[in-house]
Amino acid sequence: MIEIKHPKDLTRLRRLALSPQGLLQAQPFGRGLAGARAAVNHLGYVQLDTISVVERAHHHVLYSRVPKFEPAMTSQLLLDKDVFEYWSHAAALLPITDFRFSLPYKHTIKSGKTHWYKNPDKKLMGELLARINSDGPLRSRDLETNTTKPVGWWDWKPAKKALEQLYMQGDLMVSNREGFQKTYDMTERVLPSHIDESMPSIEEFAAHMLDQQLRCHGFASLKGLTYLRRNPELRKAVKTLVNERLAQGTLEQVQVSSGEVFILETGALERPLPRLNNRMLILSPFDNSVIQRDRLRAIFDYDYQIECYVPAAKRQYGYFCLPLLYRGEFIGRMDCKAHRKTSHLEIKSLHFEQHLFEQTTFKPSIKKSGFDEDSLIAAFINAITEFSHFQKCDSVSLTQAYPKHLEQRLHSVLDAHCLD
Repeated sequence: MIEIKHPKDLTRLRRLALSPQGLLQAQPFGRGLAGARAAVNHLGYVQLDTISVVERAHHHVLYSRVPKFEPAMTSQLLLDKDVFEYWSHAAALLPITDFRFSLPYKHTIKSGKTHWYKNPDKKLMGELLARINSDGPLRSRDLETNTTKPVGWWDWKPAKKALEQLYMQGDLMVSNREGFQKTYDMTERVLPSHIDESMPSIEEFAAHMLDQQLRCHGFASLKGLTYLRRNPELRKAVKTLVNERLAQGTLEQVQVSSGEVFILETGALERPLPRLNNRMLILSPFDNSVIQRDRLRAIFDYDYQIECYVPAAKRQYGYFCLPLLYRGEFIGRMDCKAHRKTSHLEIKSLHFEQHLFEQTTFKPSIKKSGFDEDSLIAAFINAITEFSHFQKCDSVSLTQAYPKHLEQRLHSVLDAHCLD
């Protein structure tokens, strides 16, 4: 067991977490469509989410890692059959080469497990499946009708439920997506012929999960290896495999100050890692690097919660705060909204972590090595400029910032800064 006690060791562990995520390098996966394809393949999934206060999560995650990424590229990846949509720990884009690992859950849904809806309408499902089989792909919008008219089985809600059930149990796949309008088609027409469709054994599934998590996260807790997968048999198989590899010496364990233990490949902490740079990243709340909140707290001492599901009166930071990553640390969060009709990005609140600052004789300054206010503000301005362009916004406003002594300076810099 390696114990992480020295600050330098913790810094290295953090870099080991961020580097496999593609958050320390300028273009770790390449650029444009090819870079987006490589990013999904490496990360293992990109979460889909409907919230559109800023650009949706699946676009945002790829933007953070892939220069020249455009939102239309996710639809192109589907059309090119490089990725498919299904459930991992949540709705996600997944590498098409991982298709067979979606089969166990599809099988359990078809065998009666409830995902969204109880008591699926088998008759309606059969009618929809026959329609798609004979007439071709069906868009979800094709089911939307004027509800004041009698429409029989075309009534939207039952038909939508039936479509989703067919999708979740594997009879249908999403062949295209326009925004959040999905097009469904028969699985055999969507899935490329060369893709392995064999059902994995539980041991194969466990090895896939372990290898994937170590590849894209650098290290993982035993709980994190099967994050939100409610499959006791899979969890048991993963634990058995981890113990086998620990005994073989191909894996080792590391313990952080909180007491949490992580598994990593032997020698991983000694590998060359990218140096830290002064680029700030504005991440999605659903970013792969922050979605496991317990891990985030244990490794980065960053207590993060998305507050859109919290009653407004109880929110501390705002409706949809975005994590800020700078020089290997999560140093703040920003609640903002893209007003698309006016091409304006409103920063409702900007919070930098209070522990970064200390009061000196002359002025507050950032106390950690490599940090200073000028560099921090310059990095933020560069980040918000790029982020605004990604949101198709040509102006930015700031309502409030914390610590308060930074607010006026940030106002001045933003007012003087031209986003063009």
